[in-house]
Amino acid sequence: MKLLVFAGSTREHSYNRKLAKVVAQMGQGSGAEVTHIELGEFDVPMYNADLEARGTPADVMKLKQVTYEHPAWIICTPEYNASYPALVKNTLDWISSPVKSDPLWKDGFRSTRGKVVGMLSASPGGLGGLRSQSHLAPLLLNLQCWVAPSNFALARAGDAFDEQGGLVNEAARKSAQAVIEQVLWAAARLEQA
Repeated sequence: MKLLVFAGSTREHSYNRKLAKVVAQMGQGSGAEVTHIELGEFDVPMYNADLEARGTPADVMKLKQVTYEHPAWIICTPEYNASYPALVKNTLDWISSPVKSDPLWKDGFRSTRGKVVGMLSASPGGLGGLRSQSHLAPLLLNLQCWVAPSNFALARAGDAFDEQGGLVNEAARKSAQAVIEQVLWAAARLEQA
């Protein structure tokens, strides 16, 4: 199973980027073919229909292709003001926007339809970014994704990682693993349907 993992942050010491790295390793350990991308490595402007009318940016097309190729996704989202950050929304807005001149990509949901998505978050606070997930789920459903019922919010993230970047707490590892397993299981079932 091809699993795509990304964090909704470009901050150097982002807890969600750390969590995405751990999840990518755990996904490989579960037998998935994992692609871990850093959104900061893509040159994607803020979504603007006038800009899009002049041509969809090349890195947006790359993101469309990458997301299309992976039936299973894990998104590690920060929480900004009790919701997900602009980077997550902008990424999803671009990959779901139709390219009217392209026979394949004129279907705006081609990159998102039928994807099984697991949501994780990390925050220094006590809720672990859980509120960002409650806002992200309806957006994913609108993009015709299947949202995994299991999720994980890593609270007190400042103390949650060891010096090598691994999760210190066994319960946290088990919770993250449960999301990964559910996403891979559901994506495999949907592929057989």
